[in-house]
Amino acid sequence: MSERLADLHVHTVFSDGTLTPQELIDRAGGIGLAALSVVDHDTVEGVRPSIDAGRRAGIEVLPGIELTAEYGDLEVHILGYLFDDRHPPLLKQLEQLKQNRIQRVHAMLAKLEAMDIHLAAGQVFALSSSGTVSRLHLARAMVQAGITASLWEAFDKYIGDRGPAYVMGFKLTAQEAIALILEAGGVPVLAHPYALRRNALIPELVAFGIKGLEVYYPEHSPSMVEAYLQIARTYNLVVTGGSDFHGQAKPDVKLGSRTVTYALVEALKKARTQ
Repeated sequence: MSERLADLHVHTVFSDGTLTPQELIDRAGGIGLAALSVVDHDTVEGVRPSIDAGRRAGIEVLPGIELTAEYGDLEVHILGYLFDDRHPPLLKQLEQLKQNRIQRVHAMLAKLEAMDIHLAAGQVFALSSSGTVSRLHLARAMVQAGITASLWEAFDKYIGDRGPAYVMGFKLTAQEAIALILEAGGVPVLAHPYALRRNALIPELVAFGIKGLEVYYPEHSPSMVEAYLQIARTYNLVVTGGSDFHGQAKPDVKLGSRTVTYALVEALKKARTQ
């Protein structure tokens, strides 16, 4: 890579990725990334190990997180960057979210059981190790058990946002998630806005304090990218992007398949001070 590039949306084994921080940094070095951000779901456990591994390899690692929140009847993901990952109120809230995720898996398993689909909780939690547990772990367990042939089928037929076994239950509103990141000194960014399906909601999130928009994302078509760039200009939002890399949990998504220039990393850093 001749230009300095960054992937600002990657996951490790501390949430639903399959690579350790060291393995992630090794792969990032192999493709020439200058910077990345580990944004594990509702946890900061992978931040410090990733920063340390990155320092040894000469790769900048930005503290990050992906908070899952409720916004009306929608599940909304709020990315946080450059915050204090030891901020006590943040850590307290993350511990509660971790417990909520465990309860959510049990609730979804109960719904599957009611559909005569049998899967033991231990099969799911064995895949999540010590990190936060997610629907991706549940989907992987369903594939391993032969319930579905693919992750896509698990989400499409059962546990997707409109699936019969879906459970929301995060007990953190979008406004609270944004405030949590701001209070920890970070920059809150709306993740993969295509998932909202309603661009008209973005100004409401801006009113809550959103400072950025994840414009460059694998599921965003060129026309979507242009639309989100226009929205970012209209509301003076910083632009971010990344691959949403999960390792073997999403083997078709490659690290660095979506990147931003280092100039956008610098703009993100500037947004932190504004």
